[in-house]
Amino acid sequence: MTVLSDLLASVFERGAGAARRGDWSRRPLAELADALVTTHGEMSGTILAEQILSRFAAMDDAAKLAFFRHLSDAMNVDPAAARAALDEYEAAPSRQSYRGFMAAAEPPRQELIRRLNRVPGATGALVAMRADLLRLGRGVPELEALDLDFRHLFASWFNRGFLVLRRITWDTPAQILEKIIAYEAVHAIDSWDDLRRRVQPEDRRCFAFFHPAMPDEPLIFVEVALTRGIPGAVQPLLAETREALKAANADTAVFYSISNCQSGLAGISFGNSLIKQVAGDLAAELTNLTRFVTLSPIPGFMKWAEAEGITTNEADLPAFAAYYLMHAKGRGDLPRDPVARFHLGNGAIIHALHGQADLSQKGLAQSGGVMVNYLYDLRRTAERHEAFAGTGAVAVTSAVKSLAATAETKMNKGA
Repeated sequence: MTVLSDLLASVFERGAGAARRGDWSRRPLAELADALVTTHGEMSGTILAEQILSRFAAMDDAAKLAFFRHLSDAMNVDPAAARAALDEYEAAPSRQSYRGFMAAAEPPRQELIRRLNRVPGATGALVAMRADLLRLGRGVPELEALDLDFRHLFASWFNRGFLVLRRITWDTPAQILEKIIAYEAVHAIDSWDDLRRRVQPEDRRCFAFFHPAMPDEPLIFVEVALTRGIPGAVQPLLAETREALKAANADTAVFYSISNCQSGLAGISFGNSLIKQVAGDLAAELTNLTRFVTLSPIPGFMKWAEAEGITTNEADLPAFAAYYLMHAKGRGDLPRDPVARFHLGNGAIIHALHGQADLSQKGLAQSGGVMVNYLYDLRRTAERHEAFAGTGAVAVTSAVKSLAATAETKMNKGA
């Protein structure tokens, strides 16, 4: 009888849920969110989640902002309940009192996000929802607090254990190749022929992380050139007329472009794992590779130089860029340059700087054409990562240190 009752209840709920679908579509989105958090039926929950996600995606910014404000206000933590639950746990620690504290300390909006994620395609929709939140909520304290709930859940859903590394080749489905072209954020891909030159030759590689819930959406990708020696300019790597090198003859793997693809996953770090896995896989595949380096932009350099009132000739730019990377600090007394923070935080060392290395309009505007090699010594990345995380120590070669000292001398004389 219990089994029969469950079956009948399921059938009844399915029919009732379908009948209510039209009713839900006419109710305010905030009301649907409140109902989803409290509903116990799987079918009605699915209908509600589908309605919320589809309607949110179609709303204008004003309506989206109103929805976010509802989540931040009506679905916030109850401080009094959290304090009472903590007092109870402190007075008598137990499984039950700890469960009560966990429930009181978690805002209902976290459960809302979890329930929204139960329907097919919801993960990508939630990533897009967070992109809207980051865009609309910047500088608004209560909405920035709401974002921490998204970030907390995404950090679990997108942790390294769930990510799949796939090589991007010319045979990769066109819908993904189109996204690689669109998402390239460092060196624009101008055409399909340009893309072919980056993924098809024997001395080129491209790898991307994917998530099983978003199988056709790359999360982050890296483009790699296999070279002899460490390159000091990017245009020769991308030239139409260059001659391909046999992979077996290369001694260096150059990570020359790393692009995050999903703005809704900002702050969820994939790059560290991506570089280390790609380097490890390439080292296993091609034992002739002895060096793993980047050829990276210095996106904040020219803005910093202008703010500091530094005027210099072209020949001095690498020295001042070295000084900038070593000494210009931002939030938390970490390097001001975001690319430097990323690679130094991954355990790399600033290896060399090159003038006239990126002559594109973007490269000249952002970094005066200067580029930098960050060297990944796979035997020492963990040690350098710990040093940077602990003290902010910037690892540099003696040549880079000498360049920075030269710039400092020129700055002091100018003063």
